[in-house]
Amino acid sequence: MITITHYLALSLVLFTLGVVGMVIRRNFITLLMCVELIINGATINFIAYARHLGDVTGQVFAVFLITIAAAEAAIGLGIIVALVRLKQTVQLDQANVMRG
Repeated sequence: MITITHYLALSLVLFTLGVVGMVIRRNFITLLMCVELIINGATINFIAYARHLGDVTGQVFAVFLITIAAAEAAIGLGIIVALVRLKQTVQLDQANVMRG
């Protein structure tokens, strides 16, 4: 039987992988994927607690998180396209466009 502990452990693994990936990697595409992992970890937490408590509020928050993740992916991909056109790279160390 799958309990809430299993869901929380999966959420912790996803969140930890996302944070470690953000700290270690310097690639913008990998950074966006790590942010998605963090958001998915939070979404699993909301859904697990909503199921455990029998309340739909967590599921509503999960839908909002999925919407935010989709918007983040679209904006991030737009930034990647602009960065590649300007600097011909997706490495964050070489992308100092915002510096004055």
